[in-house]
Amino acid sequence: MNEQIREKEIRVIGEDGSQLGIMSAAEAQKIADEAELDLIMISPTAKPPVCRIVDYGKYRYEQMRKQKDAKKKQKTMEVKEIRLSPNIDDNDMNTKANQARKFIEKGDKVKVTLKFRGREMAHLQTGREIMDAFCEKLADIASVDKAAKMEGRNLIATLAKKKEN
Repeated sequence: MNEQIREKEIRVIGEDGSQLGIMSAAEAQKIADEAELDLIMISPTAKPPVCRIVDYGKYRYEQMRKQKDAKKKQKTMEVKEIRLSPNIDDNDMNTKANQARKFIEKGDKVKVTLKFRGREMAHLQTGREIMDAFCEKLADIASVDKAAKMEGRNLIATLAKKKEN
């Protein structure tokens, strides 16, 4: 900004957006001072670097507004968890699947956790079948993001919304 610009030649853009051409930093600073505005480097990596003559306070305000607007438009994705057990009944499974369906339609990912307790560890295959059935119920709107995998006493899978082509 202003006297901190050390480049020999810079491309200057006027306050109204018109190209003033390539000139020395001192000349550009003189033009900015006459207009009682600031000389700000916009693109330091360009050859030659691009500077603009603007009111610095107004420029910063506009940049902050752009950042806020970009942040508003950004979609945050949460990971919701659904817990199952190896001896879950069909009605309970349907209720959990409907809840997971709501989460997925809202745009969130769903982490399905099937917890084994005590002697249930002897029947891991039953747990895998339940997990596959659960994923199958949601296959129309969701795809398996991470396949079912044992982590300690838990069988964990992640479901995400299907990508539309």
